[in-house]
Amino acid sequence: MNAQADVAAVPVIETRGLSKVYAAGTEAEVVALNHVDLRIWHGDFVAIMGPSGSGKSTLMNMVGCLDTPTAGVYLCDGVDVSTLDREQLAALRRDKIGFVFQGFNLLPRMSAQDNVAMPLGYAQVPPAERNRLAHEALQAVGLGERASHRPSELSGGQQQRVAIARALINRPPILLADEPTGALDSKTGEEILALFKRLRDEGHTVVLITHDAEVAEHADRIFVMRDGGLHEEERTS
Repeated sequence: MNAQADVAAVPVIETRGLSKVYAAGTEAEVVALNHVDLRIWHGDFVAIMGPSGSGKSTLMNMVGCLDTPTAGVYLCDGVDVSTLDREQLAALRRDKIGFVFQGFNLLPRMSAQDNVAMPLGYAQVPPAERNRLAHEALQAVGLGERASHRPSELSGGQQQRVAIARALINRPPILLADEPTGALDSKTGEEILALFKRLRDEGHTVVLITHDAEVAEHADRIFVMRDGGLHEEERTS
């Protein structure tokens, strides 16, 4: 019981004074992140909102361990990622974080099931187990009957569901979604956002990057990025 309480007390994502400066000390210097403090807990559904150039994609790259900060600390599930070597970082990304992008990033010649199973190949999971887990992941997003279809045979919303299933295949606690509804019509976008809410209810932590205030309203907490700074919005309801 104490161990469970300890887990609950540790943010799944925590940044302290996180900063990122490009071309530091030159005339082209750009401060993309400016002393960002952020805490996201297990089971949170958080939206990070802001216009292009505000720093939100840079922050996502930091949280996803795709880039390193100029200053500050990032703790993922209590682990200071700056202490990890390249192999340990790759393992953390594989085990802790699932990525969902606006462009789906599916391989056109592969079936939905093979696209979903692909990350398990890198983890050296045997083929039969890969196929079983991939089919389960597709069923979890409502696409079990479309497992053999290629991306060109699926609608945009179905392709995004395949991408979400692929992000879930290693059962990561964190889902990072960068403009996941940007290429979808509003009705299909609503369905994808409802799926994220269901995943939150099942214990995943969902971090949604968006420029759209209506999309952000689906989250439990909204942060706004301006000029590299992060501010949490007060919710009125």
